[in-house]
Amino acid sequence: MTAQPKLLIIDDDLSRRELIRAALSFLGRPFEFYGFVDWLQSDDQSLKGDKVSLVLLGQSELPISLEKLLRNLQQKTPDAAVVTLDEWSEVAELPDDLKSGVTGQLNVPFSYQELLDQLHKAQLYSRPSLGARDANNPSSELFSSLVGSSRSMRLVRQAMSQVTGRDVNVLITGESGTGKEVVARNLHDYSVRKNGPFVPINCGAIPADLLESELFGHERGAFTGAVSSRSGRFELAQGGTLFLDEVGDMPLSMQVKLLRVLQERKFERIGGTKTLEADIRVIAATHKNLEEMIEEGSFREDLYYRLNVFPIEMPPLRERTEDIPLLLDELLGRLKKQGFDSVRFQMSALESLKAHPWPGNVRELSNLAERLAILFPNGVVGVSELPARFQHVEEPDPARYANTEELLESSSVTGAIASATHLDHLPEEGLDLKAHLEAIERSLIEQSLAVHEGVVARAAELLKIRRTTLVEKMRKYGMQRK
Repeated sequence: MTAQPKLLIIDDDLSRRELIRAALSFLGRPFEFYGFVDWLQSDDQSLKGDKVSLVLLGQSELPISLEKLLRNLQQKTPDAAVVTLDEWSEVAELPDDLKSGVTGQLNVPFSYQELLDQLHKAQLYSRPSLGARDANNPSSELFSSLVGSSRSMRLVRQAMSQVTGRDVNVLITGESGTGKEVVARNLHDYSVRKNGPFVPINCGAIPADLLESELFGHERGAFTGAVSSRSGRFELAQGGTLFLDEVGDMPLSMQVKLLRVLQERKFERIGGTKTLEADIRVIAATHKNLEEMIEEGSFREDLYYRLNVFPIEMPPLRERTEDIPLLLDELLGRLKKQGFDSVRFQMSALESLKAHPWPGNVRELSNLAERLAILFPNGVVGVSELPARFQHVEEPDPARYANTEELLESSSVTGAIASATHLDHLPEEGLDLKAHLEAIERSLIEQSLAVHEGVVARAAELLKIRRTTLVEKMRKYGMQRK
């Protein structure tokens, strides 16, 4: 359980201590009293760092300035807000960095509501301080695989740190490719169930008639083809975490059965009579708007509230483009461990990537990093080396590519590759129409699969063709589902 930050009262006026003590005791908040001499001479480790959220600063009998007192507090309790007890005339003359930390004034005697209001101000003051400290330490051990120093990613890590010690259900929302499973694995790895299994299942990738068996298992002879008993994901996840990816794709009939398990923590295999305990934590994820689905009647409201005990929303990559250089370093580092060569990026190339809309989010960036590592091993990538759809800024030094372009124009291989991305008019020398159309088709199929994480059915919907047609085209081009 997370320890509550303490309140610190520094005051030489003993007559109002009982009033303050009674108010804070009623709130149930831990607190410490100090006289000014005792405080200035103290070195109490229990009050260091973020262990103090608010300092109530009374009047001092010492000939010491308010600025000196606040500098001392800033050193010992850097994230604590300060509220003065009665008026300190020196507040208006303080430097800006100290004045911002004085969030209010309490006139004694004060009401319960006035104290509550000051506690709320202190909470809001300390929140950005903690976020800034996390930004200065992006490679901290906690959630180190969640790369990014943007404000949105700091908020994600902050939310995760608040729920790691709680054995409650979590719902992770966000567009496809934003890293929802990475968050789920981190939540498991830092939870009380970290020594248990982490069992993922993609509810959208399994046919509806097979999903029940995948989740709950079945006994031999329960249905045609059940030649032996089989454990389901709930059994496999005992003592650990069950990750329900794309829970928004779960059919209504299965939603009812999942709700029963979450409520009663018990289930049976298909065709079985033995009741099994569900000692698991459920983390669900979806790219869909479940609240809209509830209004449409395609998702159960009671299941939504069972899953959404603690929500975490993953930001799309286009809203945190400042993280792209860090993400590329991480992705290329992983590729290097797999035997790929390293790649460096010109600043202009990074600026171009920051201007890309990233419909496939981090997964699209990962695919690009792998492609560039293959094309330019141990090389440097500028704007012109990026695939055409990632070129959003002008090449800053086109002269260096002049000779290269002449060579490419004379190459018989270039026609199909270049024309796959851009062709305003028919070249004078003509072109291989079949190769041109196939290159375009392959490129569009690759993009649609990247956007939908390799889910063929959704990629087919995006391309407005039948799933079987897309499967045939993928087989034709030797493309595999990832």
